[in-house]
Amino acid sequence: MASSSPKNLTTTNHLRHVESMASLPSGAGKISHLNAVILGEALASEENDFVFPSDDFSRQALIPSPHKYLEMYKRSIEDPAGFWSGIASSEFYWKQKWGDQVCSENLDVRKGDIKIEWFKGGITNICYNCLDRNIDAGLADKIALYWESNEPGFDAHLTYSQLLRRVCQLANYLKSIGVRKGDAVIVYLPMLMELPITMLACARIGAVHSVVFAGFSSESLAQRIVDCKPKVVITCNAVKRGPKTIHLKDIVDAALVESAKNGISIDVCLTYENQSALKKESTKWQEGRDVWWEDVVPKYPTTCDVEWVDAEDPLFLLYTSGSTGKPKGVLHTTGGYMVYTATTFKYAFDYKESDVYWCTADCGWITGHSYVTYGPMLNGATVVVYEGTPNYPDSGRCWDIVDKYKVTIFYTAPTLVRSLMRDGDEASCISNLVYTLKSPYVTRYSRKSLRVLGSVGEPINPSAWRWFFNVVGGSRCPISDTWWQTETGGFMITPLPGAWPQKPGSATFPFFGV
Repeated sequence: MASSSPKNLTTTNHLRHVESMASLPSGAGKISHLNAVILGEALASEENDFVFPSDDFSRQALIPSPHKYLEMYKRSIEDPAGFWSGIASSEFYWKQKWGDQVCSENLDVRKGDIKIEWFKGGITNICYNCLDRNIDAGLADKIALYWESNEPGFDAHLTYSQLLRRVCQLANYLKSIGVRKGDAVIVYLPMLMELPITMLACARIGAVHSVVFAGFSSESLAQRIVDCKPKVVITCNAVKRGPKTIHLKDIVDAALVESAKNGISIDVCLTYENQSALKKESTKWQEGRDVWWEDVVPKYPTTCDVEWVDAEDPLFLLYTSGSTGKPKGVLHTTGGYMVYTATTFKYAFDYKESDVYWCTADCGWITGHSYVTYGPMLNGATVVVYEGTPNYPDSGRCWDIVDKYKVTIFYTAPTLVRSLMRDGDEASCISNLVYTLKSPYVTRYSRKSLRVLGSVGEPINPSAWRWFFNVVGGSRCPISDTWWQTETGGFMITPLPGAWPQKPGSATFPFFGV
């Protein structure tokens, strides 16, 4: 969220095409020799350069036109303090408002420490905004999480009120073992409901969670333990990904031996028994250090006072390899991250209260932080969490889950899209005009609930974009092709569904403030 704008910046510089895309021209539908189709009316062939939103979709969209986007975008660039403080004040709870200065920055090492600050002096809590605020707004009985096991037929769900109770129990346990505001907690969990529960519990008491992808080696985990010196490591005994069992507790044990050699000893390893993967009796155990989650956490009270924090207090550490290969901890603070992730989620997916949202990313990555846990729940969304792999027991699993939970927003990576394209599906193009699509793993399922698709993690090539649009979305779902990174915490460049035409393979225009 840049807090100042270049002096020469005008929308005619880099957004000169936006206003020209407001509507299809009359006649043959060509725009300066470019072909276009309208959302829901035809498949996108290799000769179609643009997909225009339908009038019906645009009418219901949060940003219904290029003009609305430009109006908001201009204000976000010309008056970022006013733009973001307006959103922060109206859509989030603050125990105490920030001072006169909404944002400040120093990017010149000659003038002191590098810093970018938003809402400093404002007192809030992101867990409170995700859970308590939504419950107070009447969402207590709304489903917060649908959990789908690796094995078909096993599932669970939590309402917002049930989720809050589970979060408070873990938060109270963490406090009982001495975890305090500012302390680090290493989280090495697979995609169980206990993973977002742990993130929210840490945030509730002001602890700094550092989620490590449950699959990284013991050496990688040890590096992160040594660097952030956590009070506790939270893991589970094992996970099944497809037919394969991964013994996570064994990896943690090896990492704790390695970190102890480097002077960092961990007193508590809280371990969840993932019964579908491995029983307690088969789990290696170190008495005095290892504690079963199920033996202690459910005994704690289901209410827990919020630790109110400054907007610039740390929220989480997430390690990224960077250019040298050595892990570097990216630290995101609370206030600016909260406002930005919630706002990007809302507009980039055109979020509606009735939506059921599924992001296939793991919480071990930034996408899982911003667009599985925090962004959706700050908006009171219903989120699907899937433990397994997308091709188990076959390549129709994603669409089985979409139909089962009536998913409306599906956000995934181009790698997965290309994998599903190859895996038993055929797509051929006749005369570059009409697609003949035979995709049994997709078409055996309805997918009628889908409304918006999304892409993340790398550029999506035009052929994969068209397959995703034509086959998965039935040519009726816009694709939010998002560009961003761990360091930004939220989308930088993204289409806004309904606002302007989409071009296969293009992330289109900058988000507000960028």
